[in-house]
Amino acid sequence: MNETVLPADHGDCQQIIGILSRIGDKWTVLVIMVLHARPHRFNEIKRALSGISQQMLTRTLKSLERDGMVRRTVHATVPPQVEYALTDLGFSLSEPVAAMGAWARANLATIARNRSSYDQARAL
Repeated sequence: MNETVLPADHGDCQQIIGILSRIGDKWTVLVIMVLHARPHRFNEIKRALSGISQQMLTRTLKSLERDGMVRRTVHATVPPQVEYALTDLGFSLSEPVAAMGAWARANLATIARNRSSYDQARAL
């Protein structure tokens, strides 16, 4: 098995943990995937993500905007239209996120079998 060697200086670990926490959040992953294809308006994103509350979507989009992964554009229309799009940084994140999604999809049946076997063995 390959071992990852960590540098002796772990000074940036807390920052890295914060970033991994953000990008590992299920809503972040789903928002990134929705925006990968094209920019969307807020309600389009909300409709695409079944189960997300307006408050959680707002919080997620603000965090992604703060981190520079999403760009918020207000169009001067009546009423004003707001559109969200991935930045170059956001697109660079969408590639490994898509790979993780593909891995999960490819392994769904195996994981379901493993979970069932585990639960049955523990139930005895």
